[in-house]
Amino acid sequence: MIPAKGYAVHDATSPLVPYSFERRDPGPKDVVVKIAYSGICHSDIHQARNEWGGSIYPMVPGHEIVGYVTAVGSEVTRFKVGDRAGVGVMVDSCRECDNCKAMAEQYCTQGMVPTYNGRDKDGNILQGGYSDTIVVDERWTYTIAANLDLAAVAPLLCAGITTYSPMRHWKAGKGKKVGVVGLGGLGHMALKFAHSFGAHVVQFTTSESKIADAKKLGADEVVVSKDADAVAKHAGSFDLIVDCVSAPHDLNQYLSLLRLDGTLCLVGLPEVPLPVSPFSLITNRRSLAGSMIGGTAETQEMLDYCAEHNIVSEIELISVDRLAEAYERVVKSDVKYRFVIDMATMA
Repeated sequence: MIPAKGYAVHDATSPLVPYSFERRDPGPKDVVVKIAYSGICHSDIHQARNEWGGSIYPMVPGHEIVGYVTAVGSEVTRFKVGDRAGVGVMVDSCRECDNCKAMAEQYCTQGMVPTYNGRDKDGNILQGGYSDTIVVDERWTYTIAANLDLAAVAPLLCAGITTYSPMRHWKAGKGKKVGVVGLGGLGHMALKFAHSFGAHVVQFTTSESKIADAKKLGADEVVVSKDADAVAKHAGSFDLIVDCVSAPHDLNQYLSLLRLDGTLCLVGLPEVPLPVSPFSLITNRRSLAGSMIGGTAETQEMLDYCAEHNIVSEIELISVDRLAEAYERVVKSDVKYRFVIDMATMA
């Protein structure tokens, strides 16, 4: 076993505190990564505080992980010691169902194995990226180009692929009108990708203070969603709207903006069910859909695309002694636009 150190919560109301634990010894197909940076996703907070139920303690959160390879198994072909590497939301799946064979492992019919707050196939509790090292099968480990700022790459492993995947699936690009709801960790990446793909992008935000940022990040238009008249001007015009909001809000408002056969895709995760009027769907044959991260092949594709087009997340780099502050600021949407932990500060 490999000794590891990190920060863990021990129950739903406790703060993150230093925690020593063990990683498994690497097998023939495993990659050992010394973690340099770990992003803070809102889902880390939901799970640490058991807001979705079923949390397993003690818990080391973190699934936006980047660092450097320190060891590889005898059958590893894509990595060598010293390479940059990333780890995302999942670290295994059944590998045998139709979805896994299609490289859509996030939809594994047996359930994907999460990076943390889950158990491996032997029943061992898995721990995440707020730590100094991790051991992961090569299939779930990603290569990272040298031209990208490594710290700013970390959120691509969740916020990046979560927004890239639906954009690709619903073919966002030239000649398409795409809306992005919410300008936070997810939303700012959705905006960057939609703009890069060549779509006409409209950013929806509740905050007038974010208008300038949205335009700087690539929005062709910005709509303050509290302004009903401004929203109504876009009725029946969108091919795709990607909803990145994790708080309760009115889906019908955005469904009304879809053109014939348009799609509203949810990637945010509100804690409560959101009501939908049937009339919002039958009008214009609209679709309400969802999307969850991306498979291993698509995640590597996204990272390669980002390297080619120099796309990374907008981040605030913090030390581990600011974890409590960061969690509270994420809850208040007070971050531009993703916190990333410098794991070197743990020492």
